[in-house]
Amino acid sequence: MATQVRHPIWLPAVRAPGASTFAILYALESFARASVSSVIPIQIYEVLRDKQAVSLVYTGVALAGISVTLFMPLLIARFARRWVYTAGVVALVLGALLFLTQSLPTQMLGMLCRVMGASALSITLNLYIMEHIRKTKFIEAESMRLAWSTFAWTGGPALGVFLYTRYGIVAAHGVVILFSVILLCLFWYFRLGDNPLIRPGKIRPANPLANIGRFVSQPRLRLAWLIAFGRSCFWTTFFVYGPILMVSSGQGEMAGGLLVSGGNALLFSALIWGWAGKRFGARNTMAFAFAATGTMLLGAGYVGEAAPVTAAVFLLAAAFFCIALDALGSTAYMRSVHAWERPQMTAVYRTYLDLSELLPPLVYSVALAFFGLGSVFATLGIFVLLCGVVTFVYLPRRM
Repeated sequence: MATQVRHPIWLPAVRAPGASTFAILYALESFARASVSSVIPIQIYEVLRDKQAVSLVYTGVALAGISVTLFMPLLIARFARRWVYTAGVVALVLGALLFLTQSLPTQMLGMLCRVMGASALSITLNLYIMEHIRKTKFIEAESMRLAWSTFAWTGGPALGVFLYTRYGIVAAHGVVILFSVILLCLFWYFRLGDNPLIRPGKIRPANPLANIGRFVSQPRLRLAWLIAFGRSCFWTTFFVYGPILMVSSGQGEMAGGLLVSGGNALLFSALIWGWAGKRFGARNTMAFAFAATGTMLLGAGYVGEAAPVTAAVFLLAAAFFCIALDALGSTAYMRSVHAWERPQMTAVYRTYLDLSELLPPLVYSVALAFFGLGSVFATLGIFVLLCGVVTFVYLPRRM
């Protein structure tokens, strides 16, 4: 009949989304972001030639990015999640194009686009994961997702710095555009649908400030946010001040890229930490990881620029223990949030990433005004140790 529609034969063959689906998407997203994770701070440092000024730039961009994250539920309520995810990928591409200039304002705008893109991708992907993965499988799924991203975070930073120093800025940021396009094509191939609970509707979404109040009123969510904030502060510091430590101490730009790649290569240990979480309990494992990470950071802060290679070893050891928090930390949130308020609470929860890029550089800018670069790692070490104490005392034993 003329009214019959013939669908492409391959559409029904796509399997229902599972842990591997989200691991693949996250790995591609990681390639798009990791390849310039060491290039961007070097670019900003080359323009400003001042470590304290770099901290202030990151602070300003993170402050602008918080508002984007908090208003993300409004976009999800107005548009389908697949379009918000798509917009996030486009923001990564736009950010890469803006970084091709040598102007500080356009580079800051490029950083903001990266923040906006990462926010959209993180929130929507977490919603998809909580919809399609059972709570009892969260630790296993998160461990797999991190392990699959190892290749991106291991080779990406070193590859980006290599392309930047050997072939120029266009080659370095061209990789971002390439993987972003691949990510977008694969995302639409998987055809992830929207849960009826969070699809666009006629009900006016809650005010972002009301969402914050609702989030803060729940102790479990507050604790989950602190855990995520603590580990994210480490990675923000590692990605930004690790390369700066190598460059400012005369080790070279390539050494900074290799340091970040070396830390990311340890992401394979996420599978081991996932096993440890199930064997010894998430609370004990995360508390131990916080304590060990903080101790290693204090060691890196003690030696500082006087012994940059030794400091790098301490930072790599800290990265190994912090990966346990990556593998297990998000389960505290996923097991606590109510299904009917996931978009709103996930947006507030996601502010841990924005604030981890805002508050630490602000604190570090004060510390750097009086002390050397080692003070950055020592300050973070003290905070991480405090996070470990709170986690051990307040996180339920059965979680």
